[in-house]
Amino acid sequence: MRYARLGERGPVVSRFGLGTMALAGASPEDADRIVGAALDAGITLLDTADVYGDGRVEELLGRVLTAERREKIVLATKFGLPMGSDPKARGCSARWIRTAVEGSLRRLRVDHIDLYQAHRPDPETPLAETLEALHDLVTEGKVRFTGTSAYPAEQLVEAQWLSQRHALAACCSEQPAYSMLVRSAERSVLHTCRRFGVGVITWSPLNGGWLTGKYRRGQPPPPDSRAARGNPFVVPTDTAKLTAVESLEKIAQDAGLRLADLALAWCLEHPAVTSVLLGPRTPGQLDGVTAAQAVSLDEAMLDAIDQVVPPGVDLDPRNTGWHPDALTTRHRRRRPADYPTSNP
Repeated sequence: MRYARLGERGPVVSRFGLGTMALAGASPEDADRIVGAALDAGITLLDTADVYGDGRVEELLGRVLTAERREKIVLATKFGLPMGSDPKARGCSARWIRTAVEGSLRRLRVDHIDLYQAHRPDPETPLAETLEALHDLVTEGKVRFTGTSAYPAEQLVEAQWLSQRHALAACCSEQPAYSMLVRSAERSVLHTCRRFGVGVITWSPLNGGWLTGKYRRGQPPPPDSRAARGNPFVVPTDTAKLTAVESLEKIAQDAGLRLADLALAWCLEHPAVTSVLLGPRTPGQLDGVTAAQAVSLDEAMLDAIDQVVPPGVDLDPRNTGWHPDALTTRHRRRRPADYPTSNP
């Protein structure tokens, strides 16, 4: 396993990280085996969120992260997406951040979180309020580093500006969706992160299983796949993705690679990307992870991939996990005075 610093200010992390959303339905024994397999593979970044299983995944991790394991990892979690049915249990307000962090600390059974991330932008809360609340947690020692997930480039810039202007702890990382089928982060987010020394942790590198080749034209999805379980973001009849995957698989075969190895190696090729999150549901799905780091993609291969899905293009825009609130009818019809502002 190789390692890199998360941006200019963050901790050193493994180039592949363990994403834990798939553990929502796992038993404690399965969670223990997956975490153990990740550590055995040299993975040191473990990423979760309070919303995964409505707190259950954090509770599972709290049970399997022994003191010895805890010392080896950078423990990252996220806040902001709705927790349960309470409309107040969500967002990036100072009030909810204070409540959310205490809940995560309790469920994870730790005294601090290494990387605490805003799961999605909150159009109802001024960004300055969010950053001030996170700064307070860093000052108190409950959080070591802070970050964001699925934030657009303009908010990443605003966050850096506000942190400098008000002497706040600056976010050290951003977590966008990124794969050969979902490339919109290349338009501005990845460049902005490089410009401001922000590390990048990417999620869904295999695009919900598409880039393992499990979905085939004219064939039903495998019984254990996301599509078979009814995930609305994985549509096995998506013609654009079927066509793209067939072409990408040919590129991988010509290079003597598995499609999944090509997909993982491709994510690491971008100079802005620090770490790529994997989301295994079994320990066996981590087999060969370190081999993907050794794959070198030459210019001809990268150009061929660009011909299949051009830079900056998403084959399914829903896969980015966030869409600008400014495009909603509600936002278009509000008066300018109604918008929350980060300016003092």
